[in-house]
Amino acid sequence: MTNPSTMLGILESLEKRFTELETQLSDPVTASNPAKLRDLGRERRRMSEIVSVGEVYRRVLKEIDGNEQIVRAGEDEEFIEMVREDLKRLEEERTRLEDKLRDLLTPPDPNDSKAAIVEIRAGTGGDEAALFAADLMRMYLRYVERKGWKTEMLGSNETGGGGFKEVAFSIDGEDAYGSLKFESGVHRVQRVPATEASGRIHTSAATVAVLPEAEEVDIDIRQEDLRIDVFRSSGPGGQSVNTTDSAVRITHIPTGTVVQCQDEKSQLKNKNKALKVLRARLLAVAEEEHNAKLAAERKLMVSTGDRSAKIRTYNFPQNRVTDHRIGLTLQSLDRVINGDLDEIIEALKAEDRRERLAQSGQFASA
Repeated sequence: MTNPSTMLGILESLEKRFTELETQLSDPVTASNPAKLRDLGRERRRMSEIVSVGEVYRRVLKEIDGNEQIVRAGEDEEFIEMVREDLKRLEEERTRLEDKLRDLLTPPDPNDSKAAIVEIRAGTGGDEAALFAADLMRMYLRYVERKGWKTEMLGSNETGGGGFKEVAFSIDGEDAYGSLKFESGVHRVQRVPATEASGRIHTSAATVAVLPEAEEVDIDIRQEDLRIDVFRSSGPGGQSVNTTDSAVRITHIPTGTVVQCQDEKSQLKNKNKALKVLRARLLAVAEEEHNAKLAAERKLMVSTGDRSAKIRTYNFPQNRVTDHRIGLTLQSLDRVINGDLDEIIEALKAEDRRERLAQSGQFASA
């Protein structure tokens, strides 16, 4: 249980910051700076929930204090017993609110509020891996649909049987990256392929990379660092998709990063989409380098950095999905593969908050 004076002191300083944010957001100078307006708006949204929960916490502490005074007075034993029962309820509510505040006060990842770029690639398993990559894409798109978020296809490389060698799309919504960032890694599937006559269970895999969408203010890309090639796009089996050189391949010369897009008939649209993916990849590289420097001090179980790590297994014969990082197993693969990811995502978020809170040491003396 947290020392109330410690928590109240933290809340008081945050409430002062919230008042400052309100003043800054109403300043015409802020309105003329879109980047600053966006950042302050995000901070205010996070702060507003802390302030709201803090107000309830203060009321509960006040009620506890009042009830404790009645118990100490000890005038009516029957009434005192009722007050003690109420005190028990209030102490439970206090503990719940303190847990909630600790979660809200955990230092956030500054990228959580950004849009996300999801890249899925077929791994080991041939055609079955490509089909699994398509299943993962549909799983995320259905999850996004449940959330009411927006998606935009950024590029794909289809196989002849309805699968994908690779596919990329962006997701724009409230805390899109913060919700999906733990999906990065190797996803393994165990099932009987439709083409398997003997009914043997096969194991195949696909890799998922979830990147925060970078804005121009995040990553400065110089034109002289880019090599842009255009070519004629093609579909499965070499079939021509269009008869103009609309496909675009962009190479970032300093890092050797290559991105290409051919889904649009417009060369300009393909170029803009490719640049969006390139910015996200370069931002991810910068983030990974920064995180590597902190790895000795802060090593989290719920890691988004190692995309070669097997993070989840989808076992179709047993209708089971297991997230190996947190030991979570659900007997509801049919719902999960149709986009019902909330239970898994919330469990991953909760574990990450616990670990980051332990690392921050914010309440070590509470």
